[in-house]
Amino acid sequence: MEKPFRKILLIKMRFHGDMLLTTPVISTLKQHYPDAEIDVLLYQDTIPILSENPEIHALYGIKNKKAQAAEKITNFVSLIKELRSNQYDLVINMADQWMVAVLVRLLNVPMSISQDYHHRQSRFWRHSFTHLAPLKGENVVESNLSVLAPLGLHTCVAETTMSYHPACWERVRAQLDKTSVGENYVVIQPTARQIFKCWENHKFSQVIDALHERGTEVVLTSGPGAEDLACVTAIAQGCKKPPVTSLAGQLTFPELGALIDHAILFIGVDSAPGHIAAAVKTPLICLFGATDHKFWRPWSDNMIQFWAGDYRPMPPRAERDRNEMYLSVIPAEDVIAAIDKILSASHAEPVIGEEI
Repeated sequence: MEKPFRKILLIKMRFHGDMLLTTPVISTLKQHYPDAEIDVLLYQDTIPILSENPEIHALYGIKNKKAQAAEKITNFVSLIKELRSNQYDLVINMADQWMVAVLVRLLNVPMSISQDYHHRQSRFWRHSFTHLAPLKGENVVESNLSVLAPLGLHTCVAETTMSYHPACWERVRAQLDKTSVGENYVVIQPTARQIFKCWENHKFSQVIDALHERGTEVVLTSGPGAEDLACVTAIAQGCKKPPVTSLAGQLTFPELGALIDHAILFIGVDSAPGHIAAAVKTPLICLFGATDHKFWRPWSDNMIQFWAGDYRPMPPRAERDRNEMYLSVIPAEDVIAAIDKILSASHAEPVIGEEI
């Protein structure tokens, strides 16, 4: 019989997409321990992507490495005090930052499980947890779920979740109405944090022109940063007919989830919105460069994935040039052909995880 845990803390401190990819772990814990309160400790600026998940009881934000030392110390001490008062009986750790070992020791939890990281093999780290779980799985979702092995669960929820309140869609739909966008629209998010994950602006413009020629409206989205907005502007200016750009940089993550959920197709690069599309089960086309395209591929069964390695050799991670746009070898014509394939199949059988 499974132990009825009462209070569970999950620890993961990475970027927005990584946080969304923890949701199968959260859902599996909730399935097996329905009465448990599941809290998540994450970076403060990634809270929005999980903010409306009904399976999470509370989100605790920790300062990231960009914060001043004094701020981080004050924040850490405050968190320890609050987390200790919660009296957790289970901690699930999916973070490799060294300070996690200190935090878990201070929480004094009866059972604590951590993923067994190859670069965290010191006695201090290993003895900070009651159990260590080897990372297993060909995809990040499977790898994340492997942390639960010490619990001996016989089933798991292998689906990612992107939650948003109905009011989010109402706000987004109102914005779409202002730009006369109907129900059949495609969302394209061309931006990523690093150039080696990006595709050329003029190729996105070609794709948008092709969608417009097929009578499909396009909504171009991005983050709120100046570089992201400049990218969106440049792409729109390169189109024969500009796409809708008024939502770029204006949406919260739940609102972006609502927008993508109601789209007929999502197109993007290796970044969080692609994982959002997979979570809300919108058909998607994703473009990958010099990253592990199998491990990090969106968890979707209705996707066409392009990998630059199918067009030219990709360097190993240690030799990757973060300033090189590896995706540039992917032709716009191939992506347009994939669009036609997905849209023509939208009323037939799904495209099951096809890779170009």
